[in-house]
Amino acid sequence: MDNTIDWGSLGFQYMKTDYNVRCYYRDGQWGELEVSSSEQINIHMASTCLHYGQEAFEGLKAFRGKDGKIRVFRPDENALRLQHTSDGIMLAKLPTEKFLEAVKKVIKLNERFVPPYESGCSLYIRPLLIGVSPKIGVGASQEYLFIVFVQPVGPYFKDGFKATPVVILRGYDRAAPLGTGTFKVGGNYAASLVPGAKGHAMGYSAVLYLDAKEKKYVDECGPANFFGIKGNKYITPKSTSILPSITNKSLQQLAKDFGMEVEQRQIPEEELATFEEAGECGTAAVVSPISKIDDIDLKRTYEYSKDGKPGPVCTKLYNTLRAIQYGDMPDTHNWVMIVD
Repeated sequence: MDNTIDWGSLGFQYMKTDYNVRCYYRDGQWGELEVSSSEQINIHMASTCLHYGQEAFEGLKAFRGKDGKIRVFRPDENALRLQHTSDGIMLAKLPTEKFLEAVKKVIKLNERFVPPYESGCSLYIRPLLIGVSPKIGVGASQEYLFIVFVQPVGPYFKDGFKATPVVILRGYDRAAPLGTGTFKVGGNYAASLVPGAKGHAMGYSAVLYLDAKEKKYVDECGPANFFGIKGNKYITPKSTSILPSITNKSLQQLAKDFGMEVEQRQIPEEELATFEEAGECGTAAVVSPISKIDDIDLKRTYEYSKDGKPGPVCTKLYNTLRAIQYGDMPDTHNWVMIVD
């Protein structure tokens, strides 16, 4: 473990680590994993990833438990989601076995950067898949590069686990209903930069997007999935433009374990007024509770917490999932991969 790192002040930003792992797809097949200490990649200026958006990425975390073991949370689901994205934008599909091998290898090579248990930090893992063939006409690449790099990151909530405000901005769409919304590609995030900056300037933590077609239904919340709590129900949107969140999938299972009903369906905006709690969920924060949602255009406010205190269901979901990730609770669903 690297004792020169100040784990207590670690944020969520890039940090150079020792090694990354790479693999090339050439002549119709994937090669062997390669280890590199370089932070640079050498690609052609006409690569399809640069001109036609042929790139995909994932995000997952590894955690050091009280027992000293390193646990990775649901990496097989990330492999499957990368394959889903690959189908969507014509990338070469990386086999699950190769994905898991690369994740294990990069963690072992950078084991000194896996934060200590008591720090509340984790090792963030970023797999990246890009088309590297030079091509001026629109079309899929023939060659691809897969890279996995890591960096330690601090807890998402620097000010503690608390609820924050969110805003609906009707003048922006994150993704088209039958576009790339269900794929984890950079273009979706590029589309969210302007409204995200506008929302932050207005004092909100994120933007809640409505469906692009009718502007009637709740879609995604910035870079994360949305969910609401109503009575004994966990309700989350169903849409053809939402990224399938692995965290959301896990929270739905935990809600069922708690004896709650889970509904994945369209959520009309006016139904926001009936929720007792609301939150965003994703790899970075696990659960980010929402204090209120302001609809600027319709001059409506949906209030969930006046003092910033998270609701009981959000808190229980957050604490339970984190306990499983760190090995503090039994992994009854076999979500965790232990790196030997």
